[in-house]
Amino acid sequence: MSEKSVALPQRLLAESLGTAFLLAAVVGSGIMAMRLAGGNGALALLCNTLPTGAILTVLILTFGPLSGAHFNPAVSVAFALRGEIPWRNAGYYVAAQIIGGIIGVWAAHLMFELPVWQVSMNARTGGGQWFAEFVATFGLILTILGCVARTPAAVPYAVGLYITSAYWFTASTSFANPAVTIARSLSDTFAGIAPTGVVAFIAAQLVGMLAAVALGRWLWRA
Repeated sequence: MSEKSVALPQRLLAESLGTAFLLAAVVGSGIMAMRLAGGNGALALLCNTLPTGAILTVLILTFGPLSGAHFNPAVSVAFALRGEIPWRNAGYYVAAQIIGGIIGVWAAHLMFELPVWQVSMNARTGGGQWFAEFVATFGLILTILGCVARTPAAVPYAVGLYITSAYWFTASTSFANPAVTIARSLSDTFAGIAPTGVVAFIAAQLVGMLAAVALGRWLWRA
């Protein structure tokens, strides 16, 4: 079934629910990692990384036939720029993703019996972090565009593996997603980002997305 044949309300629910599960996995695994890693930062990051890559693969396989499984405003805007979804629908997707992401964070807090409403104190800022977000998003969008152009069935696995690796080769641990960035600012846990760093992260992500869309047009013209 193509997502184009699915009614918009179903697509929006798929985007919101998928993004909620993604954030529940990111934040929840971060909380669990800190509780079990005994202060070992590398082990905690590994425990945060593996569930994130795994859940992305599962969510794309599950919701891809309904909405395309963007779960990321940068992806939705990229496809709108390419004329593959209407701009109005992209706007709806972005709203659904942001709302879903926040709900996912709150769900993680409830599961671990933490206060639902939090604001992160985890400062993530500086040129290296911003460049890392550019690189992370640039690579993510190129991965998606390349797979869509030649091997569409590989998208779930490629995206899951890309994010798994990008957690480790980027200084920012690869947010690569404005909805994720906003939602993680509302969690004062291992996965959080202080609100003061959100705008710069999102700006870097959008620039990375634009660069990937431009290069993708040239690389996969036919």
